[in-house]
Amino acid sequence: MQAHDFLLALTIVLCVAAITTVIFQRLRQPVVLGYMLAGLLVGPHVPIPLVADPAIVQTLSELGVILLMFSLGLEFSLRKLISVGPSAGITAIVQCSVMLWLGFAIGQLLGWTVMESIFMGAIISISSTTIIAKAFDEQKVKGRLRELVVGVLVVEDIIAILLMAILTAVASGGDLEAKTLIVSTAKLLGFLIALVVVGLLVIPRAMRFVIRLKRDETTLVATIGICFGIALLALEMGYSVALGAFIAGVLVSESGQTEKIEHLIAPVRDMFAAVFFVSVGMLIDPALVQMHWVAVFIFTVVVIAGKILSVFIGAFLTGNGTRASVQTGMSLAQIGEFSFIIAALGIALNATGHFLYPIAVAVSAITTLSTPWLIRASGPFANLVDRKLPAPIQTFATLYGSWVEGLKQQEVQKSVRTKQLVRWMLIDLAFLIGIIIIAARLMNVLPGWIATQLGLPASPYIALSAAALVASPFLIGIFRVGRSLGVSLSTQVFPESESGKLDLAAAPRRVFQVALQLVLLLLVGLPIVALTQPFLPGVPAIAIMILLLVIFGVVFWRSAANFQGHVQAGSEMLLEVLAKQAQNVDGHRPAEMEFLPGLGAPTRIVLSANDIAVGKTLASLNLRGVTGASVLAIHRDGQGLVEDIAHEELQSGDILAIVGTNESLAQARKLLCKTGVTGPSRPR
Repeated sequence: MQAHDFLLALTIVLCVAAITTVIFQRLRQPVVLGYMLAGLLVGPHVPIPLVADPAIVQTLSELGVILLMFSLGLEFSLRKLISVGPSAGITAIVQCSVMLWLGFAIGQLLGWTVMESIFMGAIISISSTTIIAKAFDEQKVKGRLRELVVGVLVVEDIIAILLMAILTAVASGGDLEAKTLIVSTAKLLGFLIALVVVGLLVIPRAMRFVIRLKRDETTLVATIGICFGIALLALEMGYSVALGAFIAGVLVSESGQTEKIEHLIAPVRDMFAAVFFVSVGMLIDPALVQMHWVAVFIFTVVVIAGKILSVFIGAFLTGNGTRASVQTGMSLAQIGEFSFIIAALGIALNATGHFLYPIAVAVSAITTLSTPWLIRASGPFANLVDRKLPAPIQTFATLYGSWVEGLKQQEVQKSVRTKQLVRWMLIDLAFLIGIIIIAARLMNVLPGWIATQLGLPASPYIALSAAALVASPFLIGIFRVGRSLGVSLSTQVFPESESGKLDLAAAPRRVFQVALQLVLLLLVGLPIVALTQPFLPGVPAIAIMILLLVIFGVVFWRSAANFQGHVQAGSEMLLEVLAKQAQNVDGHRPAEMEFLPGLGAPTRIVLSANDIAVGKTLASLNLRGVTGASVLAIHRDGQGLVEDIAHEELQSGDILAIVGTNESLAQARKLLCKTGVTGPSRPR
């Protein structure tokens, strides 16, 4: 490659991208779409005499990926990552499991080979960190939503690395053994732990020393040097540069100088990020898209709908609320750079046909185009979903987040039993998956062995029955441990009453217990289906999973309906409680509040004359949709309990009993009160 070729490619890319970006900004459309259009125009697949060298552009685009991931890492301290870790991890596992299964099932319906179907499942299971990062920056998405989405993306990148290791072993003729997964996971975790431990000892101190020199160019060069150095280290260890760059950003953020560093690298990041999206546009081949348009259309619909639904379920069941869960799902509804890598891996290993790569590129391009609009529409759509939910589900959704928050705050001593149950479940799960895979791989020889050794007919049904008999103790163990785990966790949040006393927490404990068991079913069942489906004939695992979900759904609905009655009765009791609170000047919660277990420890908000909520209704403010908090009752002097709390205009002096998580309560205060200052903080 000559310097002239490099300069020519960069000139063509930036000039065309500048023109399309200006046009899209004038049209008030996302600039990412302008970059991709520029890539299509300068790519080799459109008959326009402005062709940039794809190899050079691809090399430059890697710099954009690294700098975008580094910028994301800068926004996250280790404390933030740990706080969203459990929720993001469960959400990512649910989403990846669902998409792995959907990709495999649809590939089989299209007549593809088993290996091609497996690779397609992996291709559509990983969302694009780069695309989301750019869309979030354009639309100024901040706060908890950004933290949760990035947390899910980090876990997905780790899952993608493990998938690539497993797919390489299987496609190369190796066995899908537990050893492969354990060794790959151990190596990855060891690398991450060593990198973080050593990095924390060196990088924050080094960055503080450089910044004390008060030379911006020195700070910029040192920062980007650390970024690319750790990205290269990750690449040399066999992992993605994106993961290394993200870790580098997290380590640099620990220096406490995030704002200054972000300001310095922003122009460099934006330029190379533009080149990345141009490179994606250059991969779009209209002829190949037309040739495989059926598969492209099907997988585009599956990616958008499947990711929105699976992410919503995972995020909601981990306590993130309806609005945040819908927005998270709509933010993650695309595939990107890892999909290209996995598709190219399949071709390199001769495991898939060459048609898979253009399909992945086309689906990525279309979902990239839709991502900015989906993110922009996620807020109004979340409000619509919240309004259309049945009343029992609305009540459950409002309080579920605060229950999960309370569960997370339990003392460590109380979780010893929980940890034991989790360990037993993981052991049973590992044995069950191993038995299913081994039985499926031996299905061709088991009938003959049974006939010769046991003298029974050489029937595959006898072999299946024998495998089911061996696996049944572990399956029963999973169900028993899951039930015990649900009971244990729900009892921590809603302790049982002493013997002989009325158990007022029975209704919320029951619905919370069913919800936790549903989480465990998804967390255990979906990976089983995703990992064993390629080895099983027909759809037995899917049928069993659907049957269990229907059963749990019916039980959950009945529990939620019963809890709705509990809440309505509790709201009536709040009349006397609120009246006493109105005269309780020290702001402490009266003892009567203890008669409302399960209502999330209602907090009172007293409206004053200058609050912006006065003269408006809760329905017009869309309080629950915007904040996730819910008003259980309103007390008004001279009137008592307001009946139609949704459509009654709020007045000065009204006392609102409101429930929700700490975050949703803080948002509700800002929405209701002009100064954001209310009565007492949420009782503990």
